[in-house]
Amino acid sequence: MRVLVVEDEQFMARVLAIGLRREAMAVDVVHDGARALEQLTVHDYDAVVLDRDLPEIHGDEVCRRIVALRLDCRVLMLTAASRLGDKVEGLGLGADDYLAKPFDFPELVARLRALYRRSPMAHSPVLTFADVRLDTHRRQVSRAGTGIRLAPKELAVLELLMRADGGVLSAEYLLDKAWDVHTDPFTNAVRLVVHTLRRKLGEPRLVHTAIGAGYYLGTG
Repeated sequence: MRVLVVEDEQFMARVLAIGLRREAMAVDVVHDGARALEQLTVHDYDAVVLDRDLPEIHGDEVCRRIVALRLDCRVLMLTAASRLGDKVEGLGLGADDYLAKPFDFPELVARLRALYRRSPMAHSPVLTFADVRLDTHRRQVSRAGTGIRLAPKELAVLELLMRADGGVLSAEYLLDKAWDVHTDPFTNAVRLVVHTLRRKLGEPRLVHTAIGAGYYLGTG
């Protein structure tokens, strides 16, 4: 899951980014509406955490443009106002959900995951492939009933591969969906994560390399 956090309070933005990355999400951060719209035209995001009171371009206008451009991402709007009228207005702009500050971080995560499951291509919270089971809500992985501890990036790559259901995913695609915008495009991070993921999943090997194309899950 790739998320764009649009929050002008830099400390809050940093806290949100750290927390969401610990939940195995790829997170980019911007601090104003103009930069948000620029990022949204360059990268594909699954969700946008959008502060309503933004400099440059107001959060309301950012939301309107997301809807007008028919971007395939969900909008979770944040605001310091908790009045019912403000919530109704925010949702009326096209936001998919609304959360008033201050809020509990686990609630933000739960709402983002719920939005992800309601995206145009339904995302089941529990995935299976062969004898591997991944519960994306609890972030738990098991193989043949035995639990496996994975780091956030390993979880993210495994989820993408499992959702592809045997399809080949390029290293570039994995890098775009599981890492943030500041990652060096020439990094070998994907290869290293796949190597570790193979080792942790054990034998027989499930993660395979399609030479020159990418990676896929298979039992053969």
